[in-house]
Amino acid sequence: MKRVRNAECGMRIGRAAGCFPKAFGMDAGCWMLVVMLMSLPLWGQKVAVRGETVYTMAGAPLADGVVLIRDGKIEKVGKAAEVKIGNDYTVLSGKVVTPGLIDAHTVVGLAGYYNQPHDQDQLDKSSPIQPELRALDAYNPREKLVEWLRGLGVTTLHTGQAPGALASGQSILVKTVGNTVEEVLLDSAAMVTLTLGSAVSRNYKSPGTSAKGVAMLRTELLKAREYQKKMANKDISKRPARDLKLEALAMVLSGKLPALITANRAVEIMTALRLANEFGFRLILDGAAEAYLVLEEIRAAGVPVIIHPTMARPRGDSRNLSLETAAKLKQAGIPFAFQSGYEGYVPKTRVVLFEAAIAAANGLAREDALAALTINSAKILGIDRRVGSLEKGKDADLVIFGGDPFEYTTHVCTVMVDGEVVVQGECREKR
Repeated sequence: MKRVRNAECGMRIGRAAGCFPKAFGMDAGCWMLVVMLMSLPLWGQKVAVRGETVYTMAGAPLADGVVLIRDGKIEKVGKAAEVKIGNDYTVLSGKVVTPGLIDAHTVVGLAGYYNQPHDQDQLDKSSPIQPELRALDAYNPREKLVEWLRGLGVTTLHTGQAPGALASGQSILVKTVGNTVEEVLLDSAAMVTLTLGSAVSRNYKSPGTSAKGVAMLRTELLKAREYQKKMANKDISKRPARDLKLEALAMVLSGKLPALITANRAVEIMTALRLANEFGFRLILDGAAEAYLVLEEIRAAGVPVIIHPTMARPRGDSRNLSLETAAKLKQAGIPFAFQSGYEGYVPKTRVVLFEAAIAAANGLAREDALAALTINSAKILGIDRRVGSLEKGKDADLVIFGGDPFEYTTHVCTVMVDGEVVVQGECREKR
């Protein structure tokens, strides 16, 4: 992958040097230049990104801002008048620069581009409670949907099994560039994903009702609590055999992993809050279509929300969703992030940039919408030390836009991940 990007870089610089488009008539000197550039190591690259407006998400936007990048990390951020760009820096520029976008909950990499059984690995329907399933073991970093999202500025994914099971598995955090899951991985076990509501009874014979589903989940949590106690026995001979299901739930009970609970109706949201209080685990609400009905309760519990896709179809448990929910969460002081989510039809995923734009058109301030795509999302996912804002020492993940990111006609000029140009798009300014 790195050699391919170096090759692309070599070809671009070769063109700039006048070597192209001579094609087959290229002279030996030009071939030597391109071959040399292809073989250069990526580390040590110096890049300066300049934008008419730079949204660092660590303070006020910078007019005529500069981001210096070295060795895949951000070296310095400031106004062009205050930041010196050395002669050895490659300069990239555009209208607007933002941190790389974060999709706070998706199934991309498990659910695939073709919408056929061979690339739909997002939900196992053999049992309603399978927290031991690991997205790590199923994620395909070469999936075309990953490439598609990357082209629209998404540089980090929180992905895994789809909602629809009482416990569907363990999610992961990945970058959107790489050939193997090991290469892209930020966190091999980010959260245990749970679902409350009618979606579960549509997928499984049991539970048939919401109350039954909660009772089944509570039973497994009680078993996990007992398992946890027994595994703590100093006498190894008295410990039970490993149980992967109970082990996963025990990680939730111990606080090692948060529980991501998909709950859309107010009644299920309140049940999720009650379960978290009863068992003392960290909770992140997912979906929360009717969150606007229980804002005080969510705020009092100190629980963040990964809000449903703004443009999701209002049906089933999400039939009362609102385009204004994000604005109401912000007004109530509840942390939230945007997601592409999952719906069982083509296209198999949405784009968080567009979801945020719709929220911004329905009462949410534009900078707050951008924050929910970047730094606020990173904080909820626990990766804000590495990504989410343009600050010294953080990963050099950023996007250069040809105009306002929330305008549908704006083009993505350049996407960088870890200081490497991974997308060089057709960038036309809006006129």
